[in-house]
Amino acid sequence: MRPVPQLCPKEARPSQVGTLARMRAFALGAVSCVLAVGTLSGCATRYIPNTDVADSPDNRRIVAFCEAYRKAVERGDIVRLVELADPSYYEAGGNVDASDDIDFAGLKAYLVDKFQKAENIRYEIRYRRITIGAEVVQVDFTYSGSFRVPAGNSDTWRNTVEENRLQLVARGDSFAVIAGM
Repeated sequence: MRPVPQLCPKEARPSQVGTLARMRAFALGAVSCVLAVGTLSGCATRYIPNTDVADSPDNRRIVAFCEAYRKAVERGDIVRLVELADPSYYEAGGNVDASDDIDFAGLKAYLVDKFQKAENIRYEIRYRRITIGAEVVQVDFTYSGSFRVPAGNSDTWRNTVEENRLQLVARGDSFAVIAGM
């Protein structure tokens, strides 16, 4: 006959074996229950609706500012877009050629040129990530844009979906764009 494996310490009396086993089972069940409830409830991150951004008062303020920018683009509101830009605005154009760089002084002319060529603008943004740094806030997003280009008797529709990043600085209770328009 084989020896029976011990399930409790050697010094436990036979009358304690059932009590120790029940205590272990209860403790294991309690820990499992706490872990399950934590996983299913309070540990989940809440997101601002229709974004991939965690819901917080700061992130809500930033998204609200970016929505003002988005609406100004849809309206072709050059005055409002320039108001949303900071005097330090600078866009490098994504290459080493400085001839296509845009600073604050050239921003209005750039916007006038772009909006003269577009009608019926639709500009949707899906906010992906907000990074709040010591000086600059970065807002990464995917945008879907469509607009009509008048061309005599036959208008052309243009569509694009791309990634972009707005860079913002604090301006009083709000923000200003320093790059990414």
